[in-house]
Amino acid sequence: MIPCMNKQLFGIDCPGCGMQRSLALIFRGEFTEAFFMFPAIYTLIAFFGIVALHFLDKKRNYHKIIITLGILNGLIMIISYIYKILNQ
Repeated sequence: MIPCMNKQLFGIDCPGCGMQRSLALIFRGEFTEAFFMFPAIYTLIAFFGIVALHFLDKKRNYHKIIITLGILNGLIMIISYIYKILNQ
């Protein structure tokens, strides 16, 4: 796994810490563990899927969905990051 530069330099987790491990857990079929490792993993997968559709299917407009999923993803990441910091 690629080490987190924020954690190496400053000693604290970044909002994206746990994403790689969560994706590895999904590939192993451990879906609930993946969610608890990084709660935004499923919205992130949906976000990248819609972005891929946006580039592959030029006939449809995916801008509203992309913006909505981006905001939702950011909120989940920020809320879970604050929760993780407060409960360490």
